[in-house]
Amino acid sequence: MNTVANSSTGTGSRPGGGSGSGGARGRTRRAILDAATSVLAKNSGASLGDVATAAGVGRTTVHRYFPERSDLVRALGADVLEKVAAATERARVESGAALDALERLCQELFELGDALSLVFDDSLSAAWNWEGWEEDTDADRALVRLVERGQAKGEFDTELDAQWIAEVLWALLYAAWERSRQGSTKHEALTLCLRTLRKAATP
Repeated sequence: MNTVANSSTGTGSRPGGGSGSGGARGRTRRAILDAATSVLAKNSGASLGDVATAAGVGRTTVHRYFPERSDLVRALGADVLEKVAAATERARVESGAALDALERLCQELFELGDALSLVFDDSLSAAWNWEGWEEDTDADRALVRLVERGQAKGEFDTELDAQWIAEVLWALLYAAWERSRQGSTKHEALTLCLRTLRKAATP
């Protein structure tokens, strides 16, 4: 995910199979990933034992899926990419006015919260080692196409590079997540994010 990779490097292969694996094994893996996202967002130095407690499973169970902490962190990076792809699809970025679509996308990505906040944590950056992370994804390309569509229709400032506007979106999302962590409501933080994005991107 090249746009986010400008703020952090990527993650590795997916230990334990894809996050979409079905059955009890898939549900357990999902529970561990969700717990790890929440725990590491609050304390990037948390141990596998902390993650196990939050997931409601034993430490040995976590080790079966992710033998090392670095395996878990790499899997979280892959999980983030999948969540961003799903959020982009939900935002329907090809539909309607470009500014409306960009705001929908911003809202969908904001709701990912803890998952994407991990990407900006420097203390975890040593574990981001997935070869796909620094490559443009379909979601990256969809965002740039959206901005270019808005520029062609006069909705977005044509003097700003499309990639720059995409990077501004991610920077504002990070600022909004930090604002909500510091005590602002999610509504307040998102409102500030959308207002600033609108002023930054439009002529």
